Amino acid sequence: MEHLMIPKDYESQLNLHDTQLAIKTVKDFFQGLLAQRLNLTRVSAPIFVDPDSGMNDNLNGYERPVSFGIKEQNDKQAEVVHSLAKWKRYALHKYGFSYGEGIYTDMNAIRRDEVTDNIHSIFVDQWDWEKIINKNERNLDYLKDTVRTVYKCLRKTEQYMSIQYDYIDLILPKDIFFITSQELEDMFPDNTPKEREYYICKAKGAVCILQIGDKLESGEPHDGRAPDYDDWSLNADIVVYYPVLDIALELSSMGIRVDKKALLDQLEKAGCPERAELPFQHSIIKGELPLTIGGGIGQSRICMFFLRKAHIGEVQCSLWPDETVEECKKRGIQLL
Repeated sequence: MEHLMIPKDYESQLNLHDTQLAIKTVKDFFQGLLAQRLNLTRVSAPIFVDPDSGMNDNLNGYERPVSFGIKEQNDKQAEVVHSLAKWKRYALHKYGFSYGEGIYTDMNAIRRDEVTDNIHSIFVDQWDWEKIINKNERNLDYLKDTVRTVYKCLRKTEQYMSIQYDYIDLILPKDIFFITSQELEDMFPDNTPKEREYYICKAKGAVCILQIGDKLESGEPHDGRAPDYDDWSLNADIVVYYPVLDIALELSSMGIRVDKKALLDQLEKAGCPERAELPFQHSIIKGELPLTIGGGIGQSRICMFFLRKAHIGEVQCSLWPDETVEECKKRGIQLL
């Protein structure tokens, strides 16, 4: 409850019925455009994986996955995915995709340790995508070009929704502003990473923060990143200013994936070199998996943003603390 924000005089412009229709409108338009611009094919994806495969995303390393025993397999444990960051790269290899081709899928996860608020839920739904690149494309210029493509899809979606619903005004700037996490720390050395994101987003409207995961000059990283999928020197977050809540809102995280050198270096920095022996990580070291770029784009996050909702529970079904449900009901926030 302490994390709940109630905007002054907030009133949803859509009732529950029309909100459901609008959610579908956002999702259908955006994912079709993204697939076209990045040359992505929709595929099926797992909800759970074998924990011994090394395939699950361990996020910041402390979040507990939801696990269960499979009766038919002598109670062998399975883990609900945290994301599909690693699985997608394996799938591109297994399914026989070629250079320049990619995949995308619905990723549904349960983050049991999440602290919920207006933009965080224990239920996570995003589009996970991944595309095969070559060695010469493992650079910042290629990453920035891909970020611009994703951002153009976001702007096109906002423009489309503003035509469908006249209460939606255009707020995304034409161009996204690029800054590294170190440059951001240098700009706001006395602030926390989240405060820095807020200040730069409010000033620029839409920001791409580059190079997240490694320690900054202050000795702390801007944010946590698992060491075995993104190359920390070649990754990025798209963060926008959201006036409904007066916050910086992350819509997408992406990156060029680790090669052998980056993987071994980052596992050592993260203090878990033993993970190199897991099947997925070992296949990278042996050069069996393609070089890729990929990312995740929050489905509920972009629906919330484009429909100008005050709470993520207005565009997704989840479970919330009783006091949050009661307060939202009193203040006109209609949780699904």
